[in-house]
Amino acid sequence: MTRAGSSTKHRLRLLSCNILAGASVQHYRQYVTRSINAMLPGRSKLDNLDQLAALLPQFDVIGLQEADAGSLRSGFLNQTRYLAETSGMPFWSHQPNRPVAQISHTANGLICRLEPQVVIDYPLPSRIPGRGALLARFGDDANGLAVMIAHLSLSAQARGKQLGFIAEVLQDYPHAVLMGDLNTDAHSSEMRHLFTRCNLQPPVHPVPTFPSWKPRRALDHILVSPDIKIEKVWTLPQAFSDHLALAAEIQLPSHSIKLSR
Repeated sequence: MTRAGSSTKHRLRLLSCNILAGASVQHYRQYVTRSINAMLPGRSKLDNLDQLAALLPQFDVIGLQEADAGSLRSGFLNQTRYLAETSGMPFWSHQPNRPVAQISHTANGLICRLEPQVVIDYPLPSRIPGRGALLARFGDDANGLAVMIAHLSLSAQARGKQLGFIAEVLQDYPHAVLMGDLNTDAHSSEMRHLFTRCNLQPPVHPVPTFPSWKPRRALDHILVSPDIKIEKVWTLPQAFSDHLALAAEIQLPSHSIKLSR
């Protein structure tokens, strides 16, 4: 393992992907017509995961939403672990948060090339429990990088509480990234509230990610603190679920962040 020197410019590639437990949806009507198949394991889900795994080595930190932690619908497969091992990425963690009997078990997932110093699970406030955020810290001091992966509620009121909680956590980190399916656009009142309570910056050019077959809404986000530069943002062309995967290349302030690879 090597440690980058202070004169090195650190560039990282990030990917945020709501994988819908491996299911592929290409039209609104398929939420209904494929609802039974969505609850059952199948070769098509594994094929979908394998296609995603082939792309993951391009990235340094990957955040997953709606991964299955190991239930009937995934063939009792931990999908975060499967993607990490299939892609050859060395580090992974997950946050199971919504078990439904043994039929489904939704989780947030972290897959990365860099070794995190610590990974913390946070349950998010909501009237209906089951939403969470996963925080990974990279670097061995207070100037390290904090990456939070989250999947927020459909309710604006719940999202407001969740983003308030996230702001409270991230305000302690000078170099922070929030990425995930936030289920709202960057101009909503709850997102504006987030930006006033912590130093995360609104996206300059939000990229539509939903629905994947005809993207109109920017529901997935990669947000960074002011001293982290986003050099480019794009979506993967393949539709692995009902959301397009959102990618970003960022440049870190090399004078302060030292990361191990």
